[in-house]
Amino acid sequence: MSEEILINVTPQETRVAVIENGVMQELHVERTAARGLVGNVYMGKVVRVLPGMQSAFVDIAGDRAAFLHVADIWGHRHSAPNNSGGAAGSNGPPIEQLLQEGQHLMVQVVKDPLGTKGARLSTQISIAGRFLVYLPQDEAYIGISQRIEDEEDRAQLREKLQRLLPCGEKKGEKGGYIIRTMAEMASEAELAFDLAYLRKIWASIQERAQTAAPLAILYQDLNLSLRVLRDFVGEGTAAIVIDAPEVHRAMKQFARDYTPASAERINCYQGERPLFDLYGVETEIEKALARRVNLKSGGYLIIDQTEALTTVDVNTGGFVGVRSFDDTIFKTNLEAAQVIARQLRLRNLGGIIIIDFIDMDTEEHRNAVLNEFRKALARDRTRMTINGFTQLGLVEMTRKRTRESLAHVLCEPCPVCAGRGELKTAKTVCYQILRELTREARQFEAKEFRILASQQVIDLFLDEESQGLAILSDDIGKPVSLQVESLYNQEQFDIVLM
Repeated sequence: MSEEILINVTPQETRVAVIENGVMQELHVERTAARGLVGNVYMGKVVRVLPGMQSAFVDIAGDRAAFLHVADIWGHRHSAPNNSGGAAGSNGPPIEQLLQEGQHLMVQVVKDPLGTKGARLSTQISIAGRFLVYLPQDEAYIGISQRIEDEEDRAQLREKLQRLLPCGEKKGEKGGYIIRTMAEMASEAELAFDLAYLRKIWASIQERAQTAAPLAILYQDLNLSLRVLRDFVGEGTAAIVIDAPEVHRAMKQFARDYTPASAERINCYQGERPLFDLYGVETEIEKALARRVNLKSGGYLIIDQTEALTTVDVNTGGFVGVRSFDDTIFKTNLEAAQVIARQLRLRNLGGIIIIDFIDMDTEEHRNAVLNEFRKALARDRTRMTINGFTQLGLVEMTRKRTRESLAHVLCEPCPVCAGRGELKTAKTVCYQILRELTREARQFEAKEFRILASQQVIDLFLDEESQGLAILSDDIGKPVSLQVESLYNQEQFDIVLM
């Protein structure tokens, strides 16, 4: 597997594309004016406690108050954390006994604001490093990523970290750690460096918290270009190419201090042609915003994203196969499974996802497609659950939603159709105007009524609907004139009383 990471930086935004064997697999966008909040630690202020929902709204100086559920309050948790790093909550005191309006408390953002929802908070602080996640408030323990499945490897990693922990933590002082997947190949020196780095960050957070004003930010997570070195770079990464010299220097320095193994792979691109154009990334971004995704075989996908869920419909299209109809369907579904997994990563689709593969008659084919889909999803960094085929032949899955999808970052609802994806026909608008004219004539006295509408609607009134307009004018006993408004869309119109 040959992987390249391309970083395009402008004063307005940073974009990161992960290219694998010449094909873009992931895209990350961070805008300077709207950096993600996940990982940031604030001195928040409780503005409202909701006993009925067992939650609270906390001000962190954002556009909307952030949301804190009682299960995410560290003091509410009493049981020991599990191996994946989460704490198994138990029945603790209600939120009204834990928080009061006006109270200041240290909180961390665990989910960015999405749509109309504010950020999701936790009072359990976690600080991510390259190989470890540090949970400074927890009792001393070592958790291991569930992606590391071999029991022998898990035992060795636990022993390796145990040897590096300060004596106080070995004796039961606070401080939990989760060993990340990337730690499998890390040396003791690298783990020790990560350990010291995380403890230093926590010490600085505590120091700032003692003197911080309300709503102050105590810790801000790394920007996207530096998170690439912490989270994305692995053994299979052949090169990291960046097109901004000043950011290249900052990444080189960070790599020398923090990820020495990746420092030599960081290259500064200085060609005349834009970096993303050279690798065809701009074209791929446009494709990732389209509703239809073509398959190489001739089939295609239709991807519809709604507020509640995302649906993916698989179609054979122009693919006719060479053997049998069942074989054609099977091959189309196999290809679709690979492409859907890639599109989920590219578009950063989260929440509930329903996939409508083409109906297959044999259980063997269904199992093969599902296994191919699971295999293609295995490289995804985001947590997900996948169910088998339902009785209706649909595959249901969930993918953790931690930030806005690509479409929500780069696009906005159409001002003409308001996101419906459809417009009323000119004829529908004509009939709507005629009904409105009748209502207006009954309510108001006017010498004349003037219709202001788009060119398409006025053309219909002058041609096919001219007789209907003339009959209505006779019925109301008033003349009706027409005026084209070039700035109106097809659905817009006004009736002016003269």
